[in-house]
Amino acid sequence: MSNPQQLRYSKEHEWLSDAVDGVSTIGITAHAAEALGDVVFVQLPEVGAQVTAGEPCGELESTKSVSDLYAPVSGEVTETNQEVADDPALVNSAPFEGGWLFKVRIEGEPEGLLTADEYAAFATGG
Repeated sequence: MSNPQQLRYSKEHEWLSDAVDGVSTIGITAHAAEALGDVVFVQLPEVGAQVTAGEPCGELESTKSVSDLYAPVSGEVTETNQEVADDPALVNSAPFEGGWLFKVRIEGEPEGLLTADEYAAFATGG
């Protein structure tokens, strides 16, 4: 699965959409979802919570392991994806569509994020 060109990516394997009215959508990449295996539980940050770029803000539990979910940007959580909470397998089946995780009102300019091509090279060790 290719990485959508319009998104930005973190080295912790999260993606970030362009902001609409100051709010961006966040999820994990297909590469991360594949590495995790079948996701069976997600713990998302609470609406209204402040998240800090590079810091853990939730967890993803798969049949293989439990992994931290990192915030790619700092800001206030404005929405979480209840569909993913109810059906964590969406993270695997549609990581860039229905499997998004939460939305955040970004504070400041996002820093250190990669383009789709940069992330593809990073994720494959290229």
